[in-house]
Amino acid sequence: MRRPLPSGADVVIIGGGIIGVSVAYYLRKMGTPEVLLLERGLLGEGSTGKCAGGVRVQFSTEINVRFSLVSRKVFDGFREEFGVDPEFHQVGYLFLASGSGHWKVLLQNAEMLRGFGVEVDLLAPEEIQMRWPFLRVDDLVGGSYSPGDGYAGPYEVLQGFVRGARRLGAVLREGVEVTGIRVGDGAVRAVETSTGDIVETSVVVNAAGPYAAKVAELAGLDLPVRPLRRQLFFTEPFKDLPPQFPLTIDLAPGWYMRREGEGLLLAGPQDRESSFNETVDFAAQEWTAERSLHRVPVLERARIARGWAGLYEISPDHHAIIGEFPELRGFVCVNGFSGHGFQHSPAAGMVVAELILEGRARTLDIHPLRPTRFREREPLHEPLTAFRD
Repeated sequence: MRRPLPSGADVVIIGGGIIGVSVAYYLRKMGTPEVLLLERGLLGEGSTGKCAGGVRVQFSTEINVRFSLVSRKVFDGFREEFGVDPEFHQVGYLFLASGSGHWKVLLQNAEMLRGFGVEVDLLAPEEIQMRWPFLRVDDLVGGSYSPGDGYAGPYEVLQGFVRGARRLGAVLREGVEVTGIRVGDGAVRAVETSTGDIVETSVVVNAAGPYAAKVAELAGLDLPVRPLRRQLFFTEPFKDLPPQFPLTIDLAPGWYMRREGEGLLLAGPQDRESSFNETVDFAAQEWTAERSLHRVPVLERARIARGWAGLYEISPDHHAIIGEFPELRGFVCVNGFSGHGFQHSPAAGMVVAELILEGRARTLDIHPLRPTRFREREPLHEPLTAFRD
């Protein structure tokens, strides 16, 4: 028997991935009485369940570094706050630069990161090979290593936020799609759903990930977020590499590798064109094998066991889009994280909850991430990503 939705809520969140459930948790933690989250499928089955789980501070802009530092504090105390082990593996992040352009970015980043007190080592090719002799380095200019970074478990973190939100009284409903958003006098009034229910509300949070632009269209808004397929592959157990080594990103091709149990997680290619396609193809496996063998020759003895595909939610400048459009009160965006939504989900939940309850975010200055920055010609730029334009 289907449970009816409430007739009204203080805040309705659209999207049940890691960002949406984080927002739900912090809204209730900060005292919002009625929080309703609607997910058209299952909680976390979209991009969250298919991400690599990277957690790093090594970014190129102050806003992304600050989001990482705030989120890292939450991850460090996650077991105590949520009762769930986030499965954080502090193996470090290693960025590899094979061209002068990427090397210049790493040099500039190191100076900025050290200003934040973040440990980062700039390494010559010889130093890289000495530390990780399985890497090919003859074509590298250098690398940047941050030992405090690593990766966590997307499922574990999601469940922590889900349990925390429900424990505090948020209502999280699966299998309910928002099909319409009612507006009037420049403000949000209600949402219409696939179940036929209408939920009155003055605040809608768009946490729909790759589908964020479609949700914004329901409210008559143009949100520049597009879906982009990225494929990933697992290998069978492979013991010719150390049991622990950094999550390694080769910047030029956008390839990366990390441990996944006894096997390896290898990045596949990204699509050039936007789509909601989530199939895995043989061409992607060939791309992965070629880039993997180039950087780690010993992987010629590895066997790919399976692969899967997920969707990035890409913004034009590879930064999140957080806040309201001035033409519509109560429609709050938290989208476009461009591959780092999982690791920034704690900070994102905090600042959105503060924005809704207090009218401004106090934990972090989110003005640079406002939705209008593109039409105001004030975009940001983040070159340290594992995908290429």
